[in-house]
Amino acid sequence: MPQNQHRPNHELYRIAFVQSNWHSDIVDQAKISFLDAVSGDAETEVFQVPGAFELPLHVRTLADTGRFDAVVAAGFVVDGGIYRHEFVADAVVSGLMRVQLDSGVPVFSSVLTPQQFHESDDHVEFFKNHMVGKGTEVAKACLATLAARELVGA
Repeated sequence: MPQNQHRPNHELYRIAFVQSNWHSDIVDQAKISFLDAVSGDAETEVFQVPGAFELPLHVRTLADTGRFDAVVAAGFVVDGGIYRHEFVADAVVSGLMRVQLDSGVPVFSSVLTPQQFHESDDHVEFFKNHMVGKGTEVAKACLATLAARELVGA
């Protein structure tokens, strides 16, 4: 979808962007690139939660307000060497899907769940750069989905 394509009535989309604070130096990169990519097409409100596990409930709360055309969630779930990583990752992604199906408000995920993350400078830099791309990707998906929903009157 070309940038700066407003809605037929020339109003901007209303989007909520929710991010977890765990590894915020990495997750912030998704937020920055997302906001840049939707600039001119959307008014975005940014919210924060402590960790990725808290994302689905906050996303649901925002979806239920009726104030937003879409909600985007960003987080970083790392494998700390125990099985909890898989449970948290599954709970977060499944929870986000459930929110959009139950509420009818599109929900987008920029939640990364790397199997191998070490807090070395190289890994941190790699995932910061990766989150830049994820923020842009989720912005494009969000704007394209909202435009497609408008075509069918959703």
